[in-house]
Amino acid sequence: MDCSRAQQSQASDEVDKTTAVVEKQQHSQSKQVSKDVREGEKTGASKCTKNHLSRIMRPDDANVAGNVHGGNILKMIEEAGCIVGTRHCNTQNGDRCLAALVRVEKTEFLSPVFIGEVTHVTAEITHTSKHSLEVQVKVMAENILTGAKKLANKAALWYVPCSLQNVDKIMEVPPIKYASAEQEEEGRKRYEAQKMERLETKARPEEMMPSPPNPEKHTVGFSQSSLIHLVGPSDCTLHDYVHGGVTMKLMDEVAGIVAARHCNTNIVTASVDAINFHRKIKKGCVVTVTGRLTFVSNKSMEIEVLVDASSVVEAEKGKYRAVSAFFTFISLDKDNKPLPVPALKVEGEDEQRRFDEGKVRYLQNKEKRLSDKMRGQ
Repeated sequence: MDCSRAQQSQASDEVDKTTAVVEKQQHSQSKQVSKDVREGEKTGASKCTKNHLSRIMRPDDANVAGNVHGGNILKMIEEAGCIVGTRHCNTQNGDRCLAALVRVEKTEFLSPVFIGEVTHVTAEITHTSKHSLEVQVKVMAENILTGAKKLANKAALWYVPCSLQNVDKIMEVPPIKYASAEQEEEGRKRYEAQKMERLETKARPEEMMPSPPNPEKHTVGFSQSSLIHLVGPSDCTLHDYVHGGVTMKLMDEVAGIVAARHCNTNIVTASVDAINFHRKIKKGCVVTVTGRLTFVSNKSMEIEVLVDASSVVEAEKGKYRAVSAFFTFISLDKDNKPLPVPALKVEGEDEQRRFDEGKVRYLQNKEKRLSDKMRGQ
């Protein structure tokens, strides 16, 4: 009995020591964060303009072939951007606020990420205007068994800070310090360009047409897909509005279904054109995420994804367009090598118009990739 008591006492002492060490580390980390915030208030929040997240990829993050879903990567990118944006915007006096996502620039998926790899997501604020900020995010994938690392994704996101007291009140953004006047000017040009494109996209909402009852294979109607989702508390921010990352994940899932139905093979996200968030989606709303093919090349598929929302309790207000984007997918064989994509059978003037517009985007993106490759980017 005495021996048992001694062992229990020793175990209790070990637990107490471990707890003390953990509490000491947490206290030290808390003091460092507070110090960074205080220094940020004095220096234009330079200590609060970067953020880093890491997470190991698990089976529920990937498809049956082991490729991590592009939507999960987009969700991690948005989380990192929201953290650094919210932290930066709260380094000044006034109402506490939360950074709300309004736009994601064109995003390239440069390398696939697989189950068991660790994704390192680094987010940095690169430009601020009076009421918005740009966050550039880089995703590295690490094989922790070999130590090999690869650049998986790069993205640029735009946020606006919304007051926690009044979600419709947009707060002012603390300025950041730029390395040079040229860097500040380049950021201003990006800000003006994205502002113009957001306004243009918002001005041309288009209804998603219902698919025909018995569509022919490889037509737009054959692969068109929709997902209906009730927005719950776990989907939302402190404002009770949907996280941008949650919406992007749903959009990627629907686009993936469309691509898989068209080519009947393993598919992965190759890139995403600008994602524009037109209106907020509140907790309790029903969202309808619909995807349709707009253009198909020899080895890629462009899918338009539209997100419409409606209130369950205020049905009289009707449905509204909340988010829109174009996703590009590629088809892969069992060795993850690109496969030819079946041609798209276009029917009617509207489908032909969308196909022609998609072809223009495809050629522009192809030209840009070649240009970036020549510059070594």
